[in-house]
Order: sequence, then structure tokens, then C-alpha cells
Amino acid sequence: MVDHDRLYKELLQTFFKEFVELFFPQVSQWLDFNHIVFLSEEIFTDLKGGKRGRVDLLIETKLKGENAILIVHLEPQSYYEKDFAERMFLYASRLYEKYRCKVLPIAIFSHSRKTKEPNEFFWKFPFLDVMRFHYYVLEIKHQNWRDFIHSDNPVAAALLSSMGYNKKDRYEIQLGFIRILLRLKIDPAQMELLTVVFETYFNLTPKERFKLEGEVMKRNPQEEGEMMEIISRWRKMGREEGKVEGKLEGKLEGKLEGLEEVAARLLDKGYPVELITEVTGLPAPSIQKLQEATSS
Repeated sequence: MVDHDRLYKELLQTFFKEFVELFFPQVSQWLDFNHIVFLSEEIFTDLKGGKRGRVDLLIETKLKGENAILIVHLEPQSYYEKDFAERMFLYASRLYEKYRCKVLPIAIFSHSRKTKEPNEFFWKFPFLDVMRFHYYVLEIKHQNWRDFIHSDNPVAAALLSSMGYNKKDRYEIQLGFIRILLRLKIDPAQMELLTVVFETYFNLTPKERFKLEGEVMKRNPQEEGEMMEIISRWRKMGREEGKVEGKLEGKLEGKLEGLEEVAARLLDKGYPVELITEVTGLPAPSIQKLQEATSS
């Protein structure tokens, strides 16, 4: 079972600056990224009805030189919780009571429910507006992936597959993700994290993923060498994590000819048989036959 909270927390802790710049640019202009301290998560036990609550990310920072606390709460659940806004208020007020500094709250929703989430909690009387508390709301599924497809932001790459899109858009989503990775200068561990997040929410079977990757390379011959290296790296990750069950032998009906075309072009560019096998899924003997045919 996927631990969604842990996955999102690791992504945001690794790319916190990029996350804020992408979704909250107005905050990034105020925030001192040289003063970012991730605190241990807070557990609140005295919420309504005896419920326990947890703030997922708690960040000590400065906003224009003034001490501040950022709270980021992750909410993956698909059902509506009428007391959520109140819970955010309680989190913020108790953190203010403890740290005695301004608190900036952010709620991230990853569910696909269409209703808009509230971003405030208040109470008032007919004669007095007593209190009104606001917080940022980010609904990943409500984001238009086309607004992020040309970004150079690693968080945009990882979350493309979590945004709202139709099945017919999957080719462009996959291609967009690969192209963002090609533009990024990140280490292998960071690339692995982005890939794990992206693939976790892309919901493809190994067969579908293989088919789509082959189509991406076939339709983009100018970039297929670089794409091949990234896809090869993914498949190695997948085997290490048990995500890819066995090798696909290039027997996808109606796709074999296209894969052979890709393999022939890669051979022509001097790539080794082992790497071409890794990327296309074609068996090594078939690629060796292609090599002999093209060299004769």
C-alpha cells in the first residue's frame, strides 16, 4: 500500500524551495530560503470528539526577516470533512501559542473530488464579526497540467501525473515529464524520487508503460538518445524496487515494427545492444540480427 503522506513529505522536503516558487510565488518573494529548518511533526490530541491530528510538515523560517512558522498539511482523503477548516485553525492557533510567531498555513489536497475545498474558518454574530482565519489551499487534481508542461521545476515534473487530465493526454504527460527531466541538472537520487512520485500516480501497468515509452521515442527521433538513457535508468529503478515484473519481450501486437525502427536508429547512432535491449524490450538476438542486416 502506498504511503502517500511519506511520499509527498519526501518530495516537499527535498524540493521545498521549488514547491513554494511553483505554487506560491508571492510567498517565495518574502521567504528567506537560507533559513529553513524542518521541525519534528506536531501531534494534537485534544481536537473535536477526541480526535488526534497531525501537521505533516512544520518549517521554521523568516518572512522579510521576521520569525515565522509554515505548516503544510497533506490531505489525500476523497471524502468531504466538514470540520477540516476548523482543524486547520486549531493547528495554527496552537502552534502560535507554542512558538509565539506568525503562522502561515497551507493545505494540500490530492483527491479527485470536484467540489472546491474551503480556505477559511470564522465565527460571527449578527452584531459582530469576531474572527476570520484564512489558509492557502492547493488542490493538485484541479491544476491544469498544460500550465506546467514547459516548466523547469522538478516539483512540476513529479506532480504532472497527479493533475487533472484525460486518458488521451497520457502521451503528452509522459513526454512532458521526460523533457523536464532532460532540462534539469539533478543527481540520480533526486531523479529517482521524481520518477517514483510520477509513476506512483500515473497508474500504468508495466505493459502500458512499455508501450507508451516506445511511442515517445518513436515519435521524437531527434531526442531519442537522451530519452533512452532516462528510460533505461527508470527500468533499472523499477527492477530494484520490484515495480516491473519480468522483462517484456517486444511482443506487443502492432508495435514490433515500430520498436525495430527505434532499435535500428539507435544502432546507427552507435548505442550498445545491451542498452537498446533495456530500452526497447526487444530480445538481444533480434537486435543483433538488425545490427547484422544494417551493417551488411
